[in-house]
Amino acid sequence: MKSMDLTQVGAGREVRVSRLECAPGTCQRLREMGFCENALVKKIRGGADMVCWVCGTRVALSARLAKQILVEHVDGLS
Repeated sequence: MKSMDLTQVGAGREVRVSRLECAPGTCQRLREMGFCENALVKKIRGGADMVCWVCGTRVALSARLAKQILVEHVDGLS
């Protein structure tokens, strides 16, 4: 499957995190927020500040952070 960053996903789509491409400290913080490898993420709203549903929680992210989260479409849902 082809990976893309989270900013490239349309609102309302569910994707799976394939990997994080960031500095170790930033990656650790993203994982603590629920954006770990294989986690399911639903993008609720896009834009400069986006909102996602991950691990049962709504999380707001900057586009800068979202570009560091690489995702893949979930089979059968996209």
